[in-house]
Amino acid sequence: MPATSRSLSFPVQGDKENSSFFNEFLGKLLEERDSLNLSNMIHEIDAMMLTVEPGKSIEYIGELCLMSPYHYLVTLESESHWTHVLRIDMTAPDLIIREVKNDDTKGIFRSLNEVFPIGSSKPHSRYMGEVLRVTNRHDVVKLQQRRGFLFFSQDDVRKLELPGNLAITKPSPYTHNIVAYLEREVDEPRVYALGVSSIRSDAQQACEAAKLRQKALGIDSLILPVDHLATRIYSQNREVAILEWLSLSSYYYWGSFDIIDQNSSTNVTKSIHYADEMRSPAKVFTANNTPYFVNHFKIFPSPTENFVRNYGPRLHHIALAVKDGNQQGMENIDFVVNAISEQGKSFLLDVVGSKDEGLKQIFSSASEHSSLIIEYVQRFGGFQGFFTKDNVAELTHAAGIEEELMRMQTEAQKTDARNG
Repeated sequence: MPATSRSLSFPVQGDKENSSFFNEFLGKLLEERDSLNLSNMIHEIDAMMLTVEPGKSIEYIGELCLMSPYHYLVTLESESHWTHVLRIDMTAPDLIIREVKNDDTKGIFRSLNEVFPIGSSKPHSRYMGEVLRVTNRHDVVKLQQRRGFLFFSQDDVRKLELPGNLAITKPSPYTHNIVAYLEREVDEPRVYALGVSSIRSDAQQACEAAKLRQKALGIDSLILPVDHLATRIYSQNREVAILEWLSLSSYYYWGSFDIIDQNSSTNVTKSIHYADEMRSPAKVFTANNTPYFVNHFKIFPSPTENFVRNYGPRLHHIALAVKDGNQQGMENIDFVVNAISEQGKSFLLDVVGSKDEGLKQIFSSASEHSSLIIEYVQRFGGFQGFFTKDNVAELTHAAGIEEELMRMQTEAQKTDARNG
């Protein structure tokens, strides 16, 4: 082991107390990762993968092209899937959107939804995981297998109709996400080996119409690439989910904060290679402080664990940065939210935070196409954090209210269906 581990050289933030197990194996796993040269072979998040319901991908592309800097690039058609690639540029991760052609299509990703009340109502809609750029895929996979990680075989990847040039882990027991490795030098183009490539006119038109609206609204230069990805998990899986991700990636542990008012903690990891989150987004894990079955003793709030129990462990939101500055007497984030609201997209609450606190944030309502929330975050004067405690408490509370309403609506729909 090296005397000083690069991955352990970053100061730890926060007030959350971790267990002795976590502290011991955080050091051991990151030192091992560095000594095996995995930290140098695994680089940024190259892409994020998700899947939507049949017939919904074009609408979702239009929604994303309005609310984000993403542009539609290309569609890869395989036997039972359309796979759309959205791109900002080669310095920001791609967004890969899969759509099954037939609602009856079964598979492992659908099965991860079907045992959860709201997740089962949209069985094909879920975030799948990240694609990480690596410099030697064979060596990375071999080393990770030696460390105990399981990968889909190439035959499995073919049957799942995922790009054949990816090495893909089995879904995590803690986050239900996969991690994929794509071998690519930094100056090489991103290519996904899958199916027949084409430009779909409906996808292109949906994106172009959204970009024209962005420009007309004056927000086209204000919304920046992905700042962080936030996954919600069960309380008992908080520490192991973080350690698992750190083992699979080249990220380091930035720190954890208790959000007492919402009975949860927010846990942040960041890339050792890139200080700028827009080059490789931070990965955030949110978990209850107590499991759901003890909350009734003290009437603790439980929005985070309620989400996991309704949807399953999964990505909760994608956070986009907003350019610092102001427009027409408003901070840029307020200007962006007002403009998008006028286009019919709802938000869960007003913008929270202030310039004096260092940042402002807001959650959109969950997309009907992917169930994902978009967060906007504007930092002021080089603020380095991801939240203030007051901000995240308000955001978590607002999301919990919407999720409870969706749970009640889903139960009512199922009752109506049973009653004919």
